[in-house]
Amino acid sequence: MDLLRIVVAVLLPPLGVFLQVGIGKHFCINILLTLLGYIPGVVHAIWVIAKY
Repeated sequence: MDLLRIVVAVLLPPLGVFLQVGIGKHFCINILLTLLGYIPGVVHAIWVIAKY
């Protein structure tokens, strides 16, 4: 299941974080990072999926 979330995180980083932890602190951070730059959003999403 984590592999599917990582693929989703590469395509849409906030969705990958949402599927892993739901709406919360990490989701908001990821939306901000994705708006500032796509790559930081992807890195954060993969980190959240790997950690949780």
